[in-house]
Amino acid sequence: MSSKRMEKENKKEFEAIAMRVSYVSIVGNLMLTLFKLLAGFLAHSGAMISDAIHSASDVFSTIVVIIGVRISGKDSDKEHPYGHERMECVAAIMLATILAITGAGIGYSALMNIVHGDYKELVVPGALALIAAIVSIAVKEAMYWYTRHNALKIDSGALMADAWHHRSDALSSVGALIGIGGARLGYPVLDSVASLVICVFIEKAAYEIFKDAVNKMVDSACDEETEKEMKEHVLGQPGVEGVDLLRTRMFGNKIYVDIEICVDGELTLHKAHDIAEQVHDSIEERFPKVKHIMVHVNPAESECSMSDGEEPEGR
Repeated sequence: MSSKRMEKENKKEFEAIAMRVSYVSIVGNLMLTLFKLLAGFLAHSGAMISDAIHSASDVFSTIVVIIGVRISGKDSDKEHPYGHERMECVAAIMLATILAITGAGIGYSALMNIVHGDYKELVVPGALALIAAIVSIAVKEAMYWYTRHNALKIDSGALMADAWHHRSDALSSVGALIGIGGARLGYPVLDSVASLVICVFIEKAAYEIFKDAVNKMVDSACDEETEKEMKEHVLGQPGVEGVDLLRTRMFGNKIYVDIEICVDGELTLHKAHDIAEQVHDSIEERFPKVKHIMVHVNPAESECSMSDGEEPEGR
């Protein structure tokens, strides 16, 4: 299979999985939002109504994921010769921002209730609100693991961000459960205390999502283990006598590679070119995340390295 055809197949798989997970997320969140709203109103639970609004925000965040994945999956064009993969990082940053704002809103509301709250007129929530909170925790935690599994499978930052949005909603429902239970036991302040703690977890998740997306947008190198494996793979190719230089950079969830290999200096240009082509094709086949490779050929000299891959002096 050619590298271009393989890239198209990978794109199709990436988009198909992302779309399937996103649609499941939208349907699940819509049903959960309606159930929470109904339970909140019938059981007179403000915490459950707030939790329903949080679930509704997940629908919007998933729509952002769909848009990001659609754009990032577009083929290269004249204006974007390196493709659109970084648009997925933009979607992840947008989701991290939504997550951070949601967490800040929950934290601010909780803090105001603790400092200025008046619990004398509080209506004790009904048992239906407790049931709704338990159902929400179970469903959202299941959606988190389902989305996380597929995000890792296709290495999608935006999908992983959406997974953490599910987890934040599950944590929010835990807070609602504690608050509703506390209110029914005569300690309504527990609702706000739990929400404040949840706010910290949500902000931490938002920070990690934001940091990962930014790292993928600023040409950071891929992980050392992948670089080491890549170098060992190249050294195993016929005709390669050493590796002078290996550099990688992340472009969205794809890897760009620049490599200088050493070959016998007495070889013809055609033969040296064939070795370079073999290295190029074998890397693309062995490492599916690699989108572009530039292979430079050096004549084998004493400066060629068989192990450390350091750049020779004067290059």
